Amino acid sequence: MQTNTFQKVIGVQEAVKYSGFSQRHLRWLLEQGKIQGKKIGRDWITTKEEVEKYLRTNPKPGPKPKKT
Repeated sequence: MQTNTFQKVIGVQEAVKYSGFSQRHLRWLLEQGKIQGKKIGRDWITTKEEVEKYLRTNPKPGPKPKKT
């Protein structure tokens, strides 16, 4: 059974609910390419699978430790 790609697409609001990130942070992740997505007009779209893929990388909040 073939799945339509548009059925998998979610907006930022739904991705926020799924990931627990703030809307601002999620948009930043999309802009930086850390989560694959597409900007259409002023709205970002992605898929639940892309959000899951990012969450599996076990992202750590806060500034990164300085290398010595």
